Amino acid sequence: MNRRSLLLSGGAALAAAGAYAGYTNLTGRPVPGQTLITPGAAHAQTEDAAAVDTSRVEELVLGNPDAEVTIMEFASYTCPHCASFHATVWPQLKEEYIDTGRVRFEYREVYFDAYGLWAALVARCGGQMRYFGISDILYDEQQQWARGSDANEVADNLRRIGRRAGLTDEALNECLADRDMATAMMQVYQEGMEEYEITGTPSFVINGTTYSNMSMDEFRAILDPLLADG
Repeated sequence: MNRRSLLLSGGAALAAAGAYAGYTNLTGRPVPGQTLITPGAAHAQTEDAAAVDTSRVEELVLGNPDAEVTIMEFASYTCPHCASFHATVWPQLKEEYIDTGRVRFEYREVYFDAYGLWAALVARCGGQMRYFGISDILYDEQQQWARGSDANEVADNLRRIGRRAGLTDEALNECLADRDMATAMMQVYQEGMEEYEITGTPSFVINGTTYSNMSMDEFRAILDPLLADG
């Protein structure tokens, strides 16, 4: 079995991508409120990367596409610190900076394990129109859907979330079984992690500079001078 098949084969993806642990990064320095990206997850690139077609992996964007300031969030649907960020800081960040058109926001998926990859496949199954609505549910109900007794139960939980968003079982099953899409998503994930030197989640890239998890006050301290200069 080649590396690509191993990564994307059911329970094997769980072991290949690696587990997560809080409060450290790959350098060993403490990062409170951030979830570790293990070497196994960070190096999940396929051996034949040049042959992977990533054109179907659409950018996930909110806000003003022409804004001079861009925030990229790197996060995983199975990361507890990411769920906490989305429950606390995200609503205010979105209201003050994204909905007002002051910044462009791009969400970049991180896959610690098979469950996080499946969740992203379900979210993308609804297209751009439904993506962020499904994303909100995945974070709000992370403790419920991700704690199934086995992989089949977790997959069923994700299907239920998809159905609530208006997707059919047929569409959901097709998306969850789309190995080519999953492979392309893994490739885009790997390239982004390397390009921006992401070591934990949530992480944020603001106009090219990478930051670890932040409070709303910390976001304001970075964003307001950038917007004032613009």
